[in-house]
Amino acid sequence: MSESTEDGETRQVTVYEAVGGMPFFERLVDVFYDHVEADPVLLSLYPDQQDLGPARERLRLFLAQYWGGPTTYSDQRGHPRLRMRHAPFAVGPEARDHWLAAMRAALDDLDPPPAIRFRFDSYFDMSAEGMRNQD
Repeated sequence: MSESTEDGETRQVTVYEAVGGMPFFERLVDVFYDHVEADPVLLSLYPDQQDLGPARERLRLFLAQYWGGPTTYSDQRGHPRLRMRHAPFAVGPEARDHWLAAMRAALDDLDPPPAIRFRFDSYFDMSAEGMRNQD
């Protein structure tokens, strides 16, 4: 995505900027985790089911960084290493599908512009399958 500046130059706009920055990712993750809390399949993946606050914060920071926002996630936790970080959790097709359904529902709630929604959907489809570690 790009935009014209006052001096006629064109600059690339990140998805993070295009959706309005951190407030978008805060809302996305909050709505997503509302679905997680209501879904026994997803909730069973979390070691501390009574306090999803730290997981919410990690996802919020990761997604904001991935889409062009601040590097707070990496500054605090190092390289994301998503597959390695998720290896201890049994993620089969059912968990993957529930995760995708929850994330899609959160995106539906926020209703980003179609071109941005396509990018989110493509990324989440790929990453959800990449986290699957069981058949």
